[in-house]
Amino acid sequence: MIMYRDNKVGVVVPAYNEEKLVGRVIKTMPSFVDWIIVVDDASTDQTSRIAESSLDNRVTVIRHNINQGVGGAILTGHKKALELGVDISAVMAGDAQMDPQYLPLLLNALIDEDYDYAKGNRFLLRDSLKKMPKIRVLGNAMLTFFTKVASGYWHIFDPQNGYTAIKASVLENLEVDKISRRYEFENDMLVNLNMRNHRVKDVAIPASYGNEKSGIRLRSFIPRTSLILMQRFLKRIIEKYVLRNFHPIALLLCSGMVTFLIGFLFGLYIIYLRLQTSIISTGTVMLSVLPLIIGFQLLLAAFVLDIIETPK
Repeated sequence: MIMYRDNKVGVVVPAYNEEKLVGRVIKTMPSFVDWIIVVDDASTDQTSRIAESSLDNRVTVIRHNINQGVGGAILTGHKKALELGVDISAVMAGDAQMDPQYLPLLLNALIDEDYDYAKGNRFLLRDSLKKMPKIRVLGNAMLTFFTKVASGYWHIFDPQNGYTAIKASVLENLEVDKISRRYEFENDMLVNLNMRNHRVKDVAIPASYGNEKSGIRLRSFIPRTSLILMQRFLKRIIEKYVLRNFHPIALLLCSGMVTFLIGFLFGLYIIYLRLQTSIISTGTVMLSVLPLIIGFQLLLAAFVLDIIETPK
């Protein structure tokens, strides 16, 4: 066992119909990686056979009988990594998008800076950003904002980046069976990490795009993921700021949302009256404007406190 700076490293390779690229991922895996865990997520091609035919004795292949999504494949791999006794479990997709030469950057963030979870960020590098398809940039920017709100990691960008590394001790502390299995896995992982106050590091890693095709359909993915993130936001606030340790953030959010909603609904009522040619007094308009302003200020104060509470 070679290890990386006295740490046993396992790399999870989620793969779905990657017969053309999974071999390259295995072949280019750094020598310091102790285990390569290929998880075939019920592929209909020869992904498993090609992975199993590898002469690299570090390779372990797991095949799902039913497609569980990229998140499900990653979690299966992480569980296997824990069984093998890793100190750090990393993820490199089976489509060869993730350049192995940058893996030490993720590992060093955990070893040298004592972060619990490290992830790639393509937006930190201007040249890399230029290579990214414009539709991906737009979709990623939208999901980044929603993920910041939901997860509480306001310093994190590019949440869809799946090039990650996590300490085994942190994995053991997570309720992995409650994390989303599909493409929103990375977003939901951040929410769960924050609820347990784990430190997360963004690492500048350039994007690499070849002939692979993304399975994400933004028209359905963004609305579905946004709804999930809204639910996770409420879950995080309740669990972290109410159940575990009552915090003013919960009070500010609750009162702010109620006050803002009252002002908004009364504003709609005023518009309805105006359309009926009724004369609206200044005082009546203020009954809508004041709750809107006060509600917005309360919500803003809650988000500022949430930013301060981000695990550093």
